[in-house]
Amino acid sequence: MGHGYSPAWRKLTIVILRPLLLALLKRDWRGRGNVPGRGGVIIAANHISEADPLALAHFVYASGRYPVYLAKSTLFETRFIRAVLRGTGQIPVHRDRADASLALADTERALRDGECLMFYPEGSCTRDPDLWPMTGQTGVARMALKTGAQVVPVANWGAHELMPYGKGARTGLAGRLRKGFHPFPRKTMKVAAGPPVDLSPYAGRPLTKETLRAATDDIMAAITGLLGELRGEEPPAERYDHHLVLEERRRAARAAGGGAFEPTVPEPAVPEPAVPEPAVPEAARPRTGDPKAADS
Repeated sequence: MGHGYSPAWRKLTIVILRPLLLALLKRDWRGRGNVPGRGGVIIAANHISEADPLALAHFVYASGRYPVYLAKSTLFETRFIRAVLRGTGQIPVHRDRADASLALADTERALRDGECLMFYPEGSCTRDPDLWPMTGQTGVARMALKTGAQVVPVANWGAHELMPYGKGARTGLAGRLRKGFHPFPRKTMKVAAGPPVDLSPYAGRPLTKETLRAATDDIMAAITGLLGELRGEEPPAERYDHHLVLEERRRAARAAGGGAFEPTVPEPAVPEPAVPEPAVPEAARPRTGDPKAADS
């Protein structure tokens, strides 16, 4: 499926969703001038709640761009939702299927057509007990280096108070949040965009695992730094590592003589058929290794 959209559908979503979001959330927005006004660009953000995609979309729209997400292909199975997603130019992602490469082709085409694509490099809502960003998957770096698109790091904070991510037992800050939807009192959505991540050291290099991992670490470091500023806290020295958690839990299960360990599967940030990223469950907390002010 080629990438395309209907201006009428995009206008309709703005007319419906913008007043709703204005009524639901207060705003503390910073660095909107860092979002390029034109040309293909990747917005790379942290993911703390199932409510933050719409709040981030509002920020990006107020910055002068229409946000395009990669959406699970199952969402396209309902007639009305399919019409909305296709009409607004959202890109379907097929999980565990050979035609996942179609999403990659559509993503590249959208960037070359000048779209503003929204990505969560972590691949799912963070499992870090204190809601700091995890280590990232390498799809965003791959797409940026392949197409030359800029990567604008964005941090968000506040959506977790509106709708905490509620899968499984949690500790730390996440464990203290009440599950469910909490619109009252009205929450403040803090969002900060930083300048594009400097990926020039990796330009022209073969897209090896080492190159992609280094570029991904730079992207995640930029997002984490912005989140530290929003929270007024020092980020942890090492990011929560999904893959290390999975391996340690497997080893623990084998040592205890238990059955096979079945991890939960996170949503993909970017499909990567050539270099698949394993799904990782939530677990305990092992770790590895100035935004410009705008209107409130």
